[in-house]
Amino acid sequence: MTRFGVMKHLRALEQAGLVVTRKNGREKLHYLNPMPVRLVHDRWVSKYRAPFAGALANLKSHLEGTMGSTQVYEILIHTTPEKLWEALTNGEITKQYFFGETIVSDWKKGSSWHFMLQHARNGRAVGSRDVEGTVLEAVAPRRLVITWQVLYDPDLKDESSRVTYEIEKRGEVCKLTVVHELEHAPKTAKHVVNGWGIILASLKTLLETGRPMPMPDPV
Repeated sequence: MTRFGVMKHLRALEQAGLVVTRKNGREKLHYLNPMPVRLVHDRWVSKYRAPFAGALANLKSHLEGTMGSTQVYEILIHTTPEKLWEALTNGEITKQYFFGETIVSDWKKGSSWHFMLQHARNGRAVGSRDVEGTVLEAVAPRRLVITWQVLYDPDLKDESSRVTYEIEKRGEVCKLTVVHELEHAPKTAKHVVNGWGIILASLKTLLETGRPMPMPDPV
């Protein structure tokens, strides 16, 4: 294909929300946005077929080593920037869409933050810390940057990554972009790739309907 043809197709994918673009100096990087596909999956794919599809996709990524070092997720939510910011930083709200995980921090630059498990799950005790990190940037209600370290899996405890939440008002809706930078956390990258789609779909459901989304069947 010609360069013009490639750019034309990328623009079409970007307009459809299937590709997210981000500028890095003079470069324009393109990332697959899994969220629209995830929402279609949650609505239309049979719960009996989903575990098989998910398992095969994980097997392909594991064998081919295709997991990217940066994961980008973009989703539109019918809410306000203030309500979305509160949903990301208020523990009483996170436990409703993060399936029992309460987030704790004062959200000042340099402060620590962590997820505290409120319901026993997969052998993990109530009150245990699941994920923790440091607040690198907090500009309410637009941008939140944190480090991310998984605690509940011994294989991941030595890896640290970075998560950026960007909130942009688009009329009556908000565009939430989540960027998980995993250059130095290859094991974590494979571990979280399926989780983000579920969590963001659950967040959208809670904010738009007022009801939490049930925990999906495990893959």
